[in-house]
Amino acid sequence: MLFALVEPVAFVALVLAFLLALVLRAVAIRVSARTLGLVNRNESISPRPREDIDPFGAVAAAVGGMGWGKAISVDEIPRWRGRGRAAAVFLSGPLTCIIVAQFFFLAYALTASVNYFSVLNPSDVLRGITMPFTDQLLACFGVGLLTFGLLALIPVPPLDGFGALWSAMRRPGAGMQWMRLWFEEKNIGVLILLVFCFFPFSSPILLIILDVLGVLFLRLWG
Repeated sequence: MLFALVEPVAFVALVLAFLLALVLRAVAIRVSARTLGLVNRNESISPRPREDIDPFGAVAAAVGGMGWGKAISVDEIPRWRGRGRAAAVFLSGPLTCIIVAQFFFLAYALTASVNYFSVLNPSDVLRGITMPFTDQLLACFGVGLLTFGLLALIPVPPLDGFGALWSAMRRPGAGMQWMRLWFEEKNIGVLILLVFCFFPFSSPILLIILDVLGVLFLRLWG
């Protein structure tokens, strides 16, 4: 997001998009867990900043363009009612963000004076590309939510994709146990993601990954 400081409107929109993504993820996970009977139905679904915001994820968003929410341990989502239900809880947050992003893309496609999505990559928007005011708001909110969701689907701790993959397995093997130990409990996953946010500085690896994952969505609306 710091790349977008040259465009104040884009910077503010990307910050708000990240905060909105955190809220959508938190609410979606709690609603799905309660709906599927995996938690107490009396548990509140409202956002809880201490439980939903990961400081390292916020740093990644500021430096690398997009970050992540607070990791949910696979032990918190019981699998006794079915592996599919547990995996669905982990997937609900990222997928909700991706779906909501499509509404911003639709609004952009319908109202933009010139539709640049046919030539832009997600990283171009995350860096703060110059656009008319309304176009910039819609593009930044859409791309912000999209990249948050796509990043969260990567199956590496502390991202939700790992929880979904773990939950879907009948019996997680030695490789998954090793990954959980080192990437989740010893925070190697966070370290790797932060390195991807910083290097190389001119074009961080994280932005390249988000371009590969997200460019098709922009082309579909371009």
